[in-house]
Amino acid sequence: MGSDGDYKWVGKSSVRPDGADKVTGRAKFAADGNMPGMLVGKILRSPHAHARIKSIDTSKAEKLAGVKAVAVGKDFPTPPNKPSSIGILVANFSEMSDKLMARNKVLYDGHPVAAVAATSAAIADKALSLIKIDYQILPHVIDVDEAMKSNAPVLHKKMITAGVDPAPKKASNVASRVEFGFGDVEAGFAAADAIVERTYKTKPVHQGYIEPHSAVVSVAADGQVTTWCSSQGQFMVRAYCARLLMIDEAQIRVIPAEIGGGFGGKTTIYLEPVAIMLSGMAGQPVKMTMTRNEVMRASGPTSGTSIDVKIGATKDGKITAGLATLRYQAGAYPGSPVAPGCMTAFAPYALENVKAIGYDVVVNRPQCAAYRAPGAPMAEFAVESAVDELAQKLGMDPLELREKNAAKEGTTAPYGPKFGVIGNEECLEAAKKHPHYSALLGPNQGRGIASGFWFNVGGESVATVNINTDGTAVVMSGNTDIGGSRASMASMAAEVLGIDYDKVRPIVADTSSIGYNDLTGGSRTTFASGMAVCNATSDAVDQMRTRAAKVWDISPDAVEWKDGHARPAGPNAGDFEPMSLAEIARKSAKMGGPICGRAAINAQGAAPGFGTHIVDVEVDKDTGHVTILRYTAVQDVGRAIHPAYVEGQLQGGVAQGIGWALNEEYVYGEDGRLQNTGFLDYRMPVASDLPMIDTVIIEIPNDAHPFGVRGVGEVPIIPPLAAVANAVSHAIGTRMADLPISPPKVLAAIKNGS
Repeated sequence: MGSDGDYKWVGKSSVRPDGADKVTGRAKFAADGNMPGMLVGKILRSPHAHARIKSIDTSKAEKLAGVKAVAVGKDFPTPPNKPSSIGILVANFSEMSDKLMARNKVLYDGHPVAAVAATSAAIADKALSLIKIDYQILPHVIDVDEAMKSNAPVLHKKMITAGVDPAPKKASNVASRVEFGFGDVEAGFAAADAIVERTYKTKPVHQGYIEPHSAVVSVAADGQVTTWCSSQGQFMVRAYCARLLMIDEAQIRVIPAEIGGGFGGKTTIYLEPVAIMLSGMAGQPVKMTMTRNEVMRASGPTSGTSIDVKIGATKDGKITAGLATLRYQAGAYPGSPVAPGCMTAFAPYALENVKAIGYDVVVNRPQCAAYRAPGAPMAEFAVESAVDELAQKLGMDPLELREKNAAKEGTTAPYGPKFGVIGNEECLEAAKKHPHYSALLGPNQGRGIASGFWFNVGGESVATVNINTDGTAVVMSGNTDIGGSRASMASMAAEVLGIDYDKVRPIVADTSSIGYNDLTGGSRTTFASGMAVCNATSDAVDQMRTRAAKVWDISPDAVEWKDGHARPAGPNAGDFEPMSLAEIARKSAKMGGPICGRAAINAQGAAPGFGTHIVDVEVDKDTGHVTILRYTAVQDVGRAIHPAYVEGQLQGGVAQGIGWALNEEYVYGEDGRLQNTGFLDYRMPVASDLPMIDTVIIEIPNDAHPFGVRGVGEVPIIPPLAAVANAVSHAIGTRMADLPISPPKVLAAIKNGS
């Protein structure tokens, strides 16, 4: 496959295969789908944060001309109430079913209570207005700390905290407790010369994808289901729908549409089972698309958090102990990413005494969903802010303190395993040497540093590589393309085949066209699906070597593949003219038939990613406004298969992290209703809010992957929260520990000096 620096396509920013369709508007997204006789599906949602459903009357809606189907909670089956694994995901389908359509209670503003399918959107809206629901309003709780109090309204009367011994006898909003770590933290703190102890808070923020959730569903007369939808995993959609509706997976075909952003928020489902139910009832196709209001009220943001951190060090900068207690909002049902938060919190450091305790807490909000490195940005915000304050106390350079305690090869991670070859130290060194770090600052300006870590994962992947008789290749994989995976797959396949990149056609296959693939998430696609593509391509190459060997009447082991040609492996193999891929493909019918490489793997060996970020800010002390002046992101990516995409991932993560740090939050009223349900009031950064974001790509290859891939997409969003908070804290001389750092908070901090 070539040696380091000797690749023709890997490491090159080739033209993206889907680029022309997307910039010209020809790409087909789920909401672009249309079918003959298609109905419009819409959902009636609760206006209350917590209420008992006393009765639902749908009779008037059902009688409205043009209404073809009406569904409520009782129309859906009730799956078993126990967690179930699907690939890398774990879900409780009873809870998920209740989230899709409320039964006895509504648990958040926006909770679905009924759905209709009608011949037009106007009729569907009218039908929703005719559905009468009698609610008994119940007390609600929105904040995670409030939800943990003994007098808080309890959402689930049968929920007993898991992970506590002995088990509590009384129900509470704490779904579970987890703990990671080793050593003796109390002894570590006793040995410290300086200790920082503080509480940090973050608010729930939405992934902010531009395309709302959408699905087009057709249920045939024989019960076969075809679904076109926007998701991060067609196999996830198939499995979830099958289990929620209690039908066979083979009965469902999911065709992935293009996806207008996901960032983890489309690793679950909201509309698809409802659309299947309505289509089955009506006997016609049904299309459902969320409004932005629905996306904000009823799809999963990430958790809001409250985190206590205590960290100590000797006067020479040796960190002696780290302790964190993390409380994460799960939303209305258990499942916050508090465990990954605990696992990642102290991961950039080599510690002898470390402990992280996490609580998964339910509140009257929509159930949280993944958002790039779920759980890690909040945990690292707290720890990296504390490390920055510790450096101040010690009078040390913040990068020097990080270098002195950096996790490296052989370090035991806080969650158990020992790190292999990692690029943490290289990232810190590159940040320290970057001109940004030594640039002068002006009045009211501050510089912040923060590091970040993400595991990266592998998982199940299937790929096929078909060699066409004209010498081109079709690469089929089963992961939706949300970050450039088509280009990456084509680059790797072209490299292995030894043909031009533009002769490789990458295709994202549907669930009936390829074997099972885990979803696109966890920075797994380029690693795991890329490994499957490499293996499938190698299988195709082996078939072509074998065919050349038969023509030459020599052993296949005596044939090598180089630069797109089968060649004798050496003088002893014989003196034969090399046979090109195109020549072998052209003669394939006479040399054994079609050439199809296959691979079905459960990819192992995913290697963690580390990054370090530098940011300069300027604070207007009259208004509290924070301006980002300069930003540099350094990250070990293993191998940049497509450098332009890698830079885009880093820059995109930074932009989202800056929004998380400065502007974004869910604002609820006293009545428990979400008040900022659109992008005018939910303030994400736009181009004018950001400087040019500099990226430094460090490549420490992962030996478990044919091309050294680590995964890129998660790490970039982790450091910005703390980096920005540290920069603002230095600019105003007061520690900012509550996100977002909005102008009123900055002014209050300047005024109070605390």
